Amino acid sequence: MARVLSTAIVLALLAATSAAFAITEGAKLERSPIQRTKVDPIFSPASKAGPVSHIRFRLRTRERISVWIEDGHGTNVRNLLVNRTFKAGSNLDLVWDGVADNGFVEPDGVYKPVVKLARSHRVITLPSPIRIDTTPPVITVHHPLYPIISPDGDGRRDRFTVPYTVNERAHGILLVRGRRVEFTLGQKESGILFWNGKLNGRPAHPGRYLLTVAAQDEAGNVSKGFPFAIAQIRYLSLARARVVVRPGGRFALRVSTDYPTVGWRLHGAHGEQQRGTLHFRAPKKPGVYRLYITAGAHSAKCAVVVA
Repeated sequence: MARVLSTAIVLALLAATSAAFAITEGAKLERSPIQRTKVDPIFSPASKAGPVSHIRFRLRTRERISVWIEDGHGTNVRNLLVNRTFKAGSNLDLVWDGVADNGFVEPDGVYKPVVKLARSHRVITLPSPIRIDTTPPVITVHHPLYPIISPDGDGRRDRFTVPYTVNERAHGILLVRGRRVEFTLGQKESGILFWNGKLNGRPAHPGRYLLTVAAQDEAGNVSKGFPFAIAQIRYLSLARARVVVRPGGRFALRVSTDYPTVGWRLHGAHGEQQRGTLHFRAPKKPGVYRLYITAGAHSAKCAVVVA
């Protein structure tokens, strides 16, 4: 009799275990009432680029839901939705701007969106956390630099490049006289910035240009730009705009250009010389003459005073 009772008890336990297992497996196979979840993972309430985080999901069934944001301690800091009923197939797009119910902006940290489904008697913490980050990135380049650019398309000094590093993944930004000329596509911790010497699609005029570097991180925070270089746009320049020389005397003029040779013309005479320091003989008759220097499509002139 005892053996029969033991066998009955064992069979009952096995049956109960099997039933519990079936219930558990059925729960595992039950589809979640929420689908197509998409949450913006990081944002900065202080930025202009991405000052909010979107919480998007779709309801499989008709539900009365509430949605709130929890901080790292599990405290409800902001109610986004309270006891609202939506039909099956509804697509929800909720927005959190980082502000708590008390009106203050929450500090940097990780937060979780939570959805309560009253009809399903379920509370679901979405698997995608949200991080608030209001700290701008720090970008570093070597400075000071004094590059010379000649953006005339001849392949010689057409652009200026500079490597940079950032303390986090970020876009690199290059500004010329406060105007943004490059914003890198990728967000990396290092890269190369370049300026092709053009503004609004056209080669910049000869002169000096202040270059400033900055960075924008994944949350949208932009670092304060700092100057690191003074670039000189130069196509053809002369060391002097006026030369005084005696009649028939010799004189020299320094020419700066990327072209290997330059042409010249002075009082009917003309020729070609290697770039660098050019040598000439002045006219024998006193007066003021014009010395014209050409390099490719560029030209410059110097007044030659013979006295």
